[in-house]
Amino acid sequence: MSRPVALLTGAGRRNGIAWSIATTLAADGWDIVFSHLGDYDRRMSLGGDPDRDPAALVAELRALGARSIAVDADLADPAVPGRLVAEASAALGPVRALVLSHAESVDSGILDTSVESFDRHFAVNTRASWLLLQAFAGQVPSGGGRVVALTSDHVVGNMPYGASKGALDRIIIAAARELAPLGITANLVNPGPVDTGWMDDETRAALTAAQPGGRLGTPDDAARLVRFLVSNDARWITGQLIMSDGGFSI
Repeated sequence: MSRPVALLTGAGRRNGIAWSIATTLAADGWDIVFSHLGDYDRRMSLGGDPDRDPAALVAELRALGARSIAVDADLADPAVPGRLVAEASAALGPVRALVLSHAESVDSGILDTSVESFDRHFAVNTRASWLLLQAFAGQVPSGGGRVVALTSDHVVGNMPYGASKGALDRIIIAAARELAPLGITANLVNPGPVDTGWMDDETRAALTAAQPGGRLGTPDDAARLVRFLVSNDARWITGQLIMSDGGFSI
């Protein structure tokens, strides 16, 4: 029996959520196409170059029995989302699960956000996600598919990121209704504070203290939920924004 194909965005860093999702799905029997963007990782100094190795992720996924390809893709370009889905489908077969875990996130508030930064956040976090949904729905195989998007409600001091993620939330919830006739479910996961390389010691300590369970979330925590949501066991769950944050939002 052939393995289903999942397309993940925003992978390529070992300490990132998407890396854990990719390996979890591969171990669960999925073939994986993932996108990454080296320019963004270097610009944000996320984990440093030693932790960014898309080729190592491909090797790890193949060791788990998955076919896998990596695509360097700047989702701010409106031509890229459709090409990414087409390339994934041509290489491995129709994509059955779309996991949106990419993000542009540069801290700034209402008074100091530039128009350029605002527009790039919405281009990457919102417009690209909509275009990926369009392309995914256009090639979804018989039997339908799954969409899971990673989101966040962090907007104070991070206005363009939070605002663009809020718009993404509405799009995914609309997709749950509009794409249901195609057999597609669409859900959102808010993983809460997960240290993927962006926290300094002060931030890490403050957020840990605010967690009821006394620990931060891990990429594996998010991956386990995504694994469920793309499975057949979750076929009746759609249009949900799941706060999988260890109680942080309570």
